[in-house]
Amino acid sequence: MKFSLSPALRWTVRPVMVPSPMSTSWRRASERELALPVCSIQSSMRCSRSSSTRNSSRSVRTMQNSSQPALCRMYVQMYGAHRDVSRTGHRLANCAGFQSQRRFQRTLKATAPVKFPDGFQEMWYFQRMLKEANFMKEAETRAGEALRELLEKIPILHVEGIDAEAVSGDWEPDLIARLLVEGRPHQLICEFKSNGQPRYARAALLELRNYVAHRAVGATPVFIAPYISPAVRQLCDEKGVGYLDLEGNARIAFGGVFIERTVADKPVAEQRELKSLFRPKSAQVLRAMLRDPGRAWRVTELSEISGVSLGHVSNVRTGLIDREWARASDDGLVLSEPNALLDAWRDSYTAPPGERLRFYTSLHGSALEDAARSALRADNSPGRAAFASFSAAQWLSPYARTGSHYFFADDQGLRKLQAALKLTPSSKGENVIVTVPKDLGLLDDTVEPAPGAVCTSPVQTYLDLSIAGERGAEAADHLRQERLSWPK
Repeated sequence: MKFSLSPALRWTVRPVMVPSPMSTSWRRASERELALPVCSIQSSMRCSRSSSTRNSSRSVRTMQNSSQPALCRMYVQMYGAHRDVSRTGHRLANCAGFQSQRRFQRTLKATAPVKFPDGFQEMWYFQRMLKEANFMKEAETRAGEALRELLEKIPILHVEGIDAEAVSGDWEPDLIARLLVEGRPHQLICEFKSNGQPRYARAALLELRNYVAHRAVGATPVFIAPYISPAVRQLCDEKGVGYLDLEGNARIAFGGVFIERTVADKPVAEQRELKSLFRPKSAQVLRAMLRDPGRAWRVTELSEISGVSLGHVSNVRTGLIDREWARASDDGLVLSEPNALLDAWRDSYTAPPGERLRFYTSLHGSALEDAARSALRADNSPGRAAFASFSAAQWLSPYARTGSHYFFADDQGLRKLQAALKLTPSSKGENVIVTVPKDLGLLDDTVEPAPGAVCTSPVQTYLDLSIAGERGAEAADHLRQERLSWPK
């Protein structure tokens, strides 16, 4: 087999936080750097694989170098996994199994991706890791450029340099900006995170504050991420740490300098990530949790109750924990910020996709109400339907009446409503609106405050009212105060 190494390739093992297998404390892996010369290596590859227990050595792969006289030697050992590059060849031994190998891979960063021969599984994982490392390096470079661009707009500032800090066994910031403020030296100690969610931001702020307090007294800590949400900005303000994101949001104050800038729009990636958290399958999980916010949920329990796969529930769990809307306890997952979750859901909510049908009925008042409850009452006949929007709010938390009645229904439930309410299609002057949603999970999340009065849940009703104009927003606020008030 043949493979080539690109010119001046540098293979760097960068420090990351890794959990010790002997304790819950965190420590850093060491750094080594291997500089390989320009070369083309003709290699033969021998592969032997142990067939013993899982904890035995998973694989030993040897590439004998037949043409390059001497290469630098790199030795990295971490929890039983090591790489050995020597004069005679390359040897990979992973004695602690796949997890140890993955821990090792997370420590690697390189300046260019390397393509390896097909069939070499470890090399495939290594190549993927290199691409992720390249992305991180590019992001850190953009962070430095954004910081310089921001600082150079301030007339009294002179930027002497923005340097990547040398790596050591202890925690080090990603960037240090050396400034002159009207001739006086000052430093900005900056930490970049590829994910600016509260879970990761909180740890970065702690590291920054500790570093400034003990090793750079008088310097200004700055947190940098691709996007920093309003919640994380508030957290930075509370901790006395400046912030800057690649979308343009910034707040940095030191000496006689105060920089603050806010960009109204969220980046596309953040919007897409939030929408994925509130899509129909994810929403089924969230609705189940919001019915009892104080309950500790196991992933398997949520999967069974919501009818969603274990993998999807795990993704929702990760999204909630990253945003600190939920926390993991010994008993399971608990919503720690149900109000913040509902706020975010409301802000990104759109009407459920489906067919919206308009009808007219001659029934009014109690006659219409009795007929609707008769059609909605659970029985053995197929078809489901429920009061929705303003009509559901009248049963859950009466606020203001409207001239129209709203329902969610499946196809058979629609036919039941048509028969019971004597509905006729209408292009104008309608007084009954029935939505047949694509997400029939909405009809699983219902309540029955009175016999036959099947309504969408308080959470779903609140969301539907929030997009129903000014009167709907007022009714939504009233419903939330009455039925969705949780301690903060």
